[in-house]
Amino acid sequence: MVVLGIESTAHTASVGLVDERAEVLAVASDMYRPPHGGIHPREAANHHVERLPELVRHALEQAKIRPSEVDAVAFAQGPGLGPCLRAGATVARMLALAWDRPLVPVNHCVAHVEIARILSGLDDPLLLYASGGNTQVIAHARGRYRVLGETLDIGIGNFLDKLWIELGGTFPGGPALEKEALEGRELLPLPYSVHGMDVAFSGILTATLALSAKGARRPDLAYSVEVTAYSMLTEITERALAHRGRDAVVLGGGVACNERLRTMVRTMAEGRNGTMFAPPRALCVDNGAMIAWTGHLAHEAGVSVPVEGSAVEPRQRTDLVPTPWRTG
Repeated sequence: MVVLGIESTAHTASVGLVDERAEVLAVASDMYRPPHGGIHPREAANHHVERLPELVRHALEQAKIRPSEVDAVAFAQGPGLGPCLRAGATVARMLALAWDRPLVPVNHCVAHVEIARILSGLDDPLLLYASGGNTQVIAHARGRYRVLGETLDIGIGNFLDKLWIELGGTFPGGPALEKEALEGRELLPLPYSVHGMDVAFSGILTATLALSAKGARRPDLAYSVEVTAYSMLTEITERALAHRGRDAVVLGGGVACNERLRTMVRTMAEGRNGTMFAPPRALCVDNGAMIAWTGHLAHEAGVSVPVEGSAVEPRQRTDLVPTPWRTG
């Protein structure tokens, strides 16, 4: 069985093909890079509209798969930027109609969980999901993925992007800030905003910019931000592990590519005699393969929607999406 998946929740347009063994047959991706500032939803959507047809062709060619060999078409239904989601959903609908194949909606956050779960070989791990628009600690219970803790204001990735742009950089901010942090020498005082299993980043953003205005070195600011913010994420992950009685955690989302974050969470997990797993970076960032694999799980469980019932849901919550492939 082969499923084609389309990811278009934010700046990345991606098409993936995955078989029933979770073998990634192809991934074709292209990222929208704004000329200045952050993501402009309409411009990003226009980018996706232009690039997705070519990415579909490229993925099929890469996998040496004919359209007639595709068994279902999956798409990211939410959460995400509305115009971007609609661009991907439109392409998915067209393919499902043209190929006469089932159309399968997928929650973007759940897809990060499922690709990490199958790659890790861990049956029921906790997930630390750290990306641009989302920051959540997630565990499965009673037929759904439950959010144990999350950001109270902005996602960790959006925070890093906003900060880096304000410090004179360009989008995306995370990778550039990580490189800059390697040159940092001084740990500057920043707000440590943990509230139970929730976190907040707007205060750190304001404080960092205030230190910058006073002349603090950018490498020291980057280093201090990483240490502070990732310590917060590690703390709430450890608290969630203890709360749920788990000993395994997987990472997901673009920010989970950061080596400092991976090291901190791994050290914490191993200190508890537990396990940490992070997918390869190509499958940690937004990608069509994770949508395709989760689409496969959903399709096997009988999930599909007619075209007229395939509206996107930009604010779709992780914990409101049933996971029938995991019940029982």
